Order: sequence, then structure tokens, then C-alpha cells
Amino acid sequence: MADYLVMQRTAMRISPQGDFGVVVEDFDPTSPDDVRAVKRAVYRERIAVIKGIELDPHQFVALASGFGDPARYYEPIYHHPQVPEVFVSSNVDTGPQRVGVPKTGKFWHSDYQFMARPFDLTFTHTQVVPTHSRGTYFIDLARAYRDLSPDLRRAVTDTVATHSVRRYFKIRPSDVYRPVSELLAEIERKTPPVTLPTVHAHPHTGEPVVYVSEGLTESITAADGTDRPDLLHELLSATGQLDDTFAHPAIRLQTFERGDLLIWDNRSLVHRALHTTTGEPAVSHRVTVYDDEGVPA
Repeated sequence: MADYLVMQRTAMRISPQGDFGVVVEDFDPTSPDDVRAVKRAVYRERIAVIKGIELDPHQFVALASGFGDPARYYEPIYHHPQVPEVFVSSNVDTGPQRVGVPKTGKFWHSDYQFMARPFDLTFTHTQVVPTHSRGTYFIDLARAYRDLSPDLRRAVTDTVATHSVRRYFKIRPSDVYRPVSELLAEIERKTPPVTLPTVHAHPHTGEPVVYVSEGLTESITAADGTDRPDLLHELLSATGQLDDTFAHPAIRLQTFERGDLLIWDNRSLVHRALHTTTGEPAVSHRVTVYDDEGVPA
């Protein structure tokens, strides 16, 4: 009996995190049952915070592979030097062979919103956490659609939104001394603007999502081809993305500590990083996946 008790693990626990997301304890990434339960929770509650998990970059990618197919970010300057599927955000100066990019995501967006197919799930694993002002703001765009006024819902029907990375493309070390026109031409060639329905069904839950972001959505066009900048402004305001005080009721701040793993539904959430202003070291690893399976049974 003693040997059996030593081998037995503590069962995973999933608990509500206020009115947004869940906290997961004693998660076993090798357990298909645990993976299915967490995946269901993410699509239902938008975000899961897995506590007390230590992963090297290879283990991190292996864990994310249980939820979908990890994809490398299209710009190599963000890649981990040994595991390119890991995206590195870091303000730590490591010299000429710098690892990661500082102050990533300091604007409202969803990951790969400027691509024809955005990522389904995002995983962020904290590595170095400053003592002050570190976290991520989130807005649930499915809930935001439900909260739109009837007039705004009618106005957005049958419109399309155009998204582009050009306003927030990070200048790379190799871009120094390049003509701006040449750089802009490269951005247009590699990541041309994409157009998607302004409101579309979530690919896995079917919920209507008002899919706009302050950082990446350039325009909204009506069915008759009319540009509607007024409508874009109204939607960004209604969803809380123009509130620089972050006091809007739709905005949630997710804080984290060393050893936390965040998993969120990238197709229903926009997010914006809260970066430390103290100059303290801050490093996080991210993996993004395409999920062709959807919500587990």
C-alpha cells in the first residue's frame, strides 16, 4: 500500500478565477485527460493559468503540441536560438547575439490577426518576472459583441474589416540604413493586408466575435464598398480598446508569477502587454498553435 501511495499523483484541479478564466493546479502535461479538460476550459472560460510548472523550451513545445500544431512566428528575430517554435519577448541585453525582442505586443491585437488564418491558441510561459508592472490586459470580443447596442450590431452586419501589421512592424537590426520605401514594400509583399468579416463565428464554439483591434485593424468596409472609419472608431470604443486608463469594464488584467503558464483562446480575445517601467529584467516564452481538432468531447 505504501508503494502505491508514493506513485499516486494529486488529481488536477480547475478553479474559477473571478469572472474571467480559470486557475489550474497539479496539471500533468503527459495526461490526455488533463490536456482535454484544460482545452475545454480554455474555450469555455477564455484563459487558463497553470500554476507551478517548469518547462525548458523543448518541453514547452511538446506540451503545446498536445493542444494543436505549433507554428513558428514568421519573423526569425523572435525565435529562441535552439527551439525556433518558441517566440521570445525579452528586455535583457545579451550582446551581439541578442535573444528575443523587447516590449512586444504593447498594443491591442490577437496573434496573427494580420494573417489569413490567425492562431487558435496562445501559450505564454514566464521566465523572468519583474516585481512591478508586469502582466497582460485582455478583452473578450465574444462578450463584447453580446454587449453591443442593437444599433451597433445592425450597423456592423455584412461589413468586413481589413487588418495589417504595418503600423507595428518591429524594425530589425538588418533594417538599419535601409530606405523606408524598401522596408514598406517588403512588409506589403510578406504580409499583405487581409480582409475578414467584422463579426464572424468562432471556429470552435460558433459564438459571434466582433473581430477588431486597435493595433491591427485598419478599416471597416460596408457591403456597398463604403469605408466606415466612424464604425471602426465606435467598435474600438465600445470594446474598451480606446480607454488609455484601462478602467473600461471589458478590460481584464492578468498578472502572473514565475512558473505560471498562460493558455488563452486567441480567436476570441485581444490582448495588450503591460511592460515594466522600472528597467527590471523581464523574459517570457510564447508558443502559438493551430487547432484543427476544436473543443474535445
